[in-house]
Amino acid sequence: MLNIIVVVGYLLLQLVTVVNGLQLTSTTDKDSICNVAKYIANGELNYYEGLKYGGVVGMFAPPNYWWNAGEAFGGLLDYFTFCEPTNDTLKELIFDGMYHQAGAGYNYIPSNQSMTEGNDDQGVWGMAIMQAVERNFTDPPEHSWLSMTQAVYNTMNSRWDTSYCDGGLRWQIFTWNSGYDYKNSIANGCLFHLAARLARYLGNDTYVETAEKVWDWMYGVGFMVHTQQGFVLYDGADISTNCTDITKYQWSYTYGIMMAGCAYLYDFTNDDIWLERTQELVDTSNFFFNNSIMTEMQCAPSNKCNNDQRSFRSLFARCLGLTNVLVNSTDITSQIEHWLDVSSVAAAQSCSGGSDGVTCGFNWSVQGWDGVYGLGEQQSALETVLSLLTEMPLSAKTGGVSQSEVNAGLNTQDTINRNVISISTKDKAGAGVLTAVVLAIILAGGVWMIL
Repeated sequence: MLNIIVVVGYLLLQLVTVVNGLQLTSTTDKDSICNVAKYIANGELNYYEGLKYGGVVGMFAPPNYWWNAGEAFGGLLDYFTFCEPTNDTLKELIFDGMYHQAGAGYNYIPSNQSMTEGNDDQGVWGMAIMQAVERNFTDPPEHSWLSMTQAVYNTMNSRWDTSYCDGGLRWQIFTWNSGYDYKNSIANGCLFHLAARLARYLGNDTYVETAEKVWDWMYGVGFMVHTQQGFVLYDGADISTNCTDITKYQWSYTYGIMMAGCAYLYDFTNDDIWLERTQELVDTSNFFFNNSIMTEMQCAPSNKCNNDQRSFRSLFARCLGLTNVLVNSTDITSQIEHWLDVSSVAAAQSCSGGSDGVTCGFNWSVQGWDGVYGLGEQQSALETVLSLLTEMPLSAKTGGVSQSEVNAGLNTQDTINRNVISISTKDKAGAGVLTAVVLAIILAGGVWMIL
């Protein structure tokens, strides 16, 4: 178990020197990039509950949800890989946090998240642990990161629902959660993205078939529309209209995961259709840049971004970095590199607020800190800066060592498909005793009233 005192001491040591904002002096110099990333990452860990007395390992402070933790660990893992690969304290923090949230079935459906977890939440955690696979992050002794990614994929794919809208994943997993009757692009995009990465890592065409299924469904149902500029991605629709009344909001992270998924598929299949789709998603991603500075355009101009939406750029930036290294196309890489160069400098200079003088803001187009702060601001700035260092992800053929378990998670398929929580025999017995006690109390009370 991680020694909290040691970790806190480490974090304080990193922040001894307080500076008046961060300056990214070079977008190509690793030392400059990692120096800036260090302050942003430490600011992100200020929200980490796993270092606090009574805090939950792997969770971040409210109002951040469980899925925000999945976002955060994906970025922290890249920071460790690119900037501090010999930092055993940070390594243990990331390992403990990611593994602790795997759940009893090691499929990232922990029972204590049943009131909030959706397909997109599970998918974001799947992306984080796939980062561990592709970076050769130390595997847990009993369940490899790859097997757990496969468990996420298998349980998500098993929930493919043809009863409404001719297919697709619902937003929510469990029937009692608001949004169960909504199908959306982010949930389905996560399945597409994971299928693409598993296909490339394992060299397995079965995963390509799943990715093609998701792509064709999203296009057919109208969540993805082909325009003169390229593919436009909308949020989703309710099943009550058979997904015909589409919510036409556009979010950066949806574009990112679909774009990077196409890039993974192109790198694996060498099929030009995936290169063309990558290019068109890059073209339409121009929507999320204001003077080449990354901006959540659906809500930022009106100052109406909620806590979740303030973190979307973290996944968008990570996926831009992955696309940049996976696709050998001057048109694509020159555009992405320009966006990341400008945005990373803008993100870094926004980190000039708070009592530490390096807290990151939300609006990177203004000079300095805009007074907005939170986990989402730190995440987005960190991953935008780190995207400058993104390396080619490993595969089983290029040095990846995480072990595969192709049927991982399928032993929980029936309960997941029924959208119920698995209840143990011990829990059932306890519930039976409790029911008997309550019934006895009710009967005794009734007799007393009659007498």
